[in-house]
Amino acid sequence: MTLQQKPGTSWDDVYRSARLIAPEAFETDRIANLLGGEWCFVGETRPHAVAVDATFIPGPPRVDRNTAVAAVEHASRQHVTWSQVSISERQQRVHNAVTLLREHRDTIAMLLMWEIGKPWRIACADVDRCVDGIDWYLGEIERQMQGRAPLNGPVSNIASWNYPLSVLVHAELAQLLAGNAVIAKTPSQGGFHALTLSHALMARAGLPVTLISGVGGDLSEALISSPQLGALAFVGGRSNGRKAASMLADLRRRHILEQEGLNTWGIWNFSQWPLLAGHLKKGFEYAKQRCTAYPRYVVQRKLLPDFLATYHDVIASLQFGNPFAVASGSDPLPNFDFGPLISRAKADDLRARYDEAIATGGIPLIHGELGAQHFVSGQDQSAYIAPACVLNPPTAWSLHHSEPFGPVDSIVIVDTESELLAAMNVSNGSLVASIATDDPDFATRLRPDIQSFKFGINAPRSRGDRAEVFGGKGASWRGAFVGGDLLIDAFTDGDRPLFGNFPNGSQYPPNT
Repeated sequence: MTLQQKPGTSWDDVYRSARLIAPEAFETDRIANLLGGEWCFVGETRPHAVAVDATFIPGPPRVDRNTAVAAVEHASRQHVTWSQVSISERQQRVHNAVTLLREHRDTIAMLLMWEIGKPWRIACADVDRCVDGIDWYLGEIERQMQGRAPLNGPVSNIASWNYPLSVLVHAELAQLLAGNAVIAKTPSQGGFHALTLSHALMARAGLPVTLISGVGGDLSEALISSPQLGALAFVGGRSNGRKAASMLADLRRRHILEQEGLNTWGIWNFSQWPLLAGHLKKGFEYAKQRCTAYPRYVVQRKLLPDFLATYHDVIASLQFGNPFAVASGSDPLPNFDFGPLISRAKADDLRARYDEAIATGGIPLIHGELGAQHFVSGQDQSAYIAPACVLNPPTAWSLHHSEPFGPVDSIVIVDTESELLAAMNVSNGSLVASIATDDPDFATRLRPDIQSFKFGINAPRSRGDRAEVFGGKGASWRGAFVGGDLLIDAFTDGDRPLFGNFPNGSQYPPNT
């Protein structure tokens, strides 16, 4: 079947819509940085190839170190004023920002589709989770701020590209409710246009927000170790997280460093295969490009045939491809499970990692092909990969202890409970883990020895929002835990104990 780009969804169409909404932040061929409450067309802009079809769009306007230092100084002055604003006024302004984000949700979602390859349904969910989550905080913030005060400086936010709204903007709006001015760095790999439009709406609502783009090495001194900052909120991999931690002159300064971990499903004495199939299919959303994806399955040997039958059926049911590809111009946007990876470079890397696993002794269980049925005729497909799976991944494999951040799974076969535990703890700490078992007592007994922050029994765990706590164990997290009351505590000062991983020991909240 020959597919076409859905009319009205070209990059030029979507960019034009964004520019009409926020002309102060968008020129015909570039976006601005938000510095000291003013949109400034400064910084070097280079062409950026989007993963959907290798179309070139304007890249983020990269500023230099001096501009970043000035941005922090501006934000510090904004913070002094904002921290004195009443809670009721903060609530009203954040409410106004949420209203504007809802009003322009479809344009923001379209930008996310182009910039980071999210299918329509998943892109809309990113925006909806952000605003729906902040609705909850708007109703709780007066209680949460009792006995608490804003920090002594603005909060610096450095986040990965995969969830610009439901992680980054959501965190900023909660920090603003708590009385802090905020600074955000746009991810260089994508999401900068969606974030520009979102911050234009936030600024229009009267919120003290700063948005800058640039190379991490050039901006890190200002955005991580500046003494004017009240806190650092970082979301990314372990390597960059370690670099951020090393730049914090004093780890007692408030910090939230969310880092990767290899999340695992354990399968032990289990028979509810249709239930697991549903969880596995949902787990492929957005090509597993998220910190709570489960790319490693640790399977009891006697259950391997049943697990493989279930897994193969799930793989066969997945729909993926160009998120704008339709058979007819009147058709709705497709309800795919995922689109491209974030870049051709990432897709090439995962293809090479799969080949490496097989060359070093892994068994090639699944190595899917793209096919042509879900792509616009003649389009570039270099950023797309089909699901793949390695059975018995070799310990020498570069991804044996690390998350792929893409649809490349691996299966480890075990015979004993001790082998199950060792394989589920292979990455020295993770954000989530789950066990599929018909024996709840076994799962309960296993839980204290699984080095994950969240633990699911016959169900996956997610990052969560609203009242749900989120954090990590081992090398997957450093600093304060967040979510619900703990998110507000992380960005305020007061008498309540601060839960998290700190140099003087770890404290874990209940019900994680």
